[in-house]
Amino acid sequence: MRKIIIDTDIGVDDAFALRYGSLLFDLIGITTVDGNVPVDMATKNAKFFCKIYDKNIRVYKGATRPLTATPTPPSFDIHGSDGLGQVYDNPCSPNAGNAVNYLIETVKNHPNEITVVAVGPLTNIAIALNLYPQFAEQVKELIIMGGAFGHHGHTGNMSNFAEFNVFKDPDAADLVLSSPAPITIVPLDVTNEVQITAEEIQSTHDEFLINISKFYLDFSIKQKGFNGMAVHDALTIAYLNNPDNFKVIEKPCRVITKGIAAGQTVIPISNARSSNDCFKGLKSHKICIDVNVSAVKQELLKALTI
Repeated sequence: MRKIIIDTDIGVDDAFALRYGSLLFDLIGITTVDGNVPVDMATKNAKFFCKIYDKNIRVYKGATRPLTATPTPPSFDIHGSDGLGQVYDNPCSPNAGNAVNYLIETVKNHPNEITVVAVGPLTNIAIALNLYPQFAEQVKELIIMGGAFGHHGHTGNMSNFAEFNVFKDPDAADLVLSSPAPITIVPLDVTNEVQITAEEIQSTHDEFLINISKFYLDFSIKQKGFNGMAVHDALTIAYLNNPDNFKVIEKPCRVITKGIAAGQTVIPISNARSSNDCFKGLKSHKICIDVNVSAVKQELLKALTI
């Protein structure tokens, strides 16, 4: 069974990814990062997830802020003031071991065996690459929920150009995407296409997922008039489970780190030569640009149903 580590800023859709991943793969560790919620809260939430589902999974605490960018506010308006819909009293401690050390040591001790699924800002992964460059060649694969490339009209959810995870730490994202690690990007182009309704969530009979989704669903109704939600982060697990459900291109990718387009993921769109080629020498990564919505939803809901 594939061994995975999920690196997360755990909010509601992260919890769907954690549950999906824990059902299909050997989830050996959870590392947390500042993003949807502060990292202490993310660490508590990851431990609470393990408690709810009676999972003996190690949790490690990661970066408290972006590499160099000015920190931006958490997403309490979407995920609730605790990141999990303001439903449960969470008794778990925010104390945990060091996430970056865990990522490095695990990949070093199990070369080409560990898939890291990153569903938050890429700060932990960037620090790991800085401290231990061999991480890029020893990790089996990096699956990243992040970015937007304009397919189906999806160009950003934090600005006209930027998706949340990349926007939160564009320098980290650029460092990771410029690395030679084997990377698959699961961007808004596909995650925004897969929306699950309140009724479909109810059909899983998973009390925890049903309860934490209510806040997110209320936000969706107020903002979009739709009683449903995109489970962005769970699409990383959907890709791992069945990549044939996704249309993929292979291109090198960079991130704009400053200015009005900060956080925009960019790929070469022309074969024209340039004397200042920012993609020169970079490895191409897999980028998901389309998805079989019905197949992905069917597989997701089947796995989550109790």
